[in-house]
Amino acid sequence: MPYLTSTGTARRTGAAEQLGFGVPGYAHPLLAPAEWAELARPGTPLHWAVLNIDNGPGTRPDPHCLEAAGRLRNARERAVHGEEALDPVRASAGRLLGRIDLAHGDRPLDEVIADARSFLDWYRVDGFYLDRCPAGRPGLPAVRRLTSTLAVLLADSGSARGGGHLVLGHDTHPYPGYAEAADQLVTFRGPWTDYRWSQVAEWTAAYPPGRFAHFVHGVPRTHLEEAIRVARWQGAGTIFFTDRTGEADPVSGRGQTDPFATLPRYWDEIVSRIGPGISE
Repeated sequence: MPYLTSTGTARRTGAAEQLGFGVPGYAHPLLAPAEWAELARPGTPLHWAVLNIDNGPGTRPDPHCLEAAGRLRNARERAVHGEEALDPVRASAGRLLGRIDLAHGDRPLDEVIADARSFLDWYRVDGFYLDRCPAGRPGLPAVRRLTSTLAVLLADSGSARGGGHLVLGHDTHPYPGYAEAADQLVTFRGPWTDYRWSQVAEWTAAYPPGRFAHFVHGVPRTHLEEAIRVARWQGAGTIFFTDRTGEADPVSGRGQTDPFATLPRYWDEIVSRIGPGISE
């Protein structure tokens, strides 16, 4: 199996390390109401969802995004404090993360912090998704300083429950030191044709599956079980798989350019596959 490490150190997720969804960013709630409604549906194994208004928080509060954020926040409160207790994964999850573009380390720190403050002030986010995060060793010190600053902002804001959540969007395996700079790392983002033959970095075996997230597009329904198996063996605790490819319609030339901006056609099926009690 090519997705195993050569030393056999890849891990399966167990019952206490259940797979859940990380949504890298649906389309605007006005354009994707069904997608945002699904995130608040009781029982959805959602770890977190990313809010991205205009390559960040935008210039002013967006009423549609405020409504979507409120619904997700209320759904999480019901899961944690409601009469019908859900499994621990779901009850502790459902976070809303503000998307901040790091431009591979080229954005000034004050711009990044300004985006973070806007997300906290307007949408009361539970953390941040730091997209296009540097992956090499030279960028690590600056990312560490940034995540330390964001952790303080989250703690001081009082809006983030559980101390906030930080995700680094490398989209590949970064220098190992990044694993100590945030709560989770996105170590794969790409097509199924690459994912099914991918190999996990051996250093990841020292960390629990909850530290890693994989986003895969173009996964056929017939290969969904195989994709889940790859994620488990590679130690991913958070996933988003979709059959969408992001390619435009070959006839009209129109179509969604972001494959993760909408629900996969097999959404109900994948929800049932990774729900409570589902394990290998």
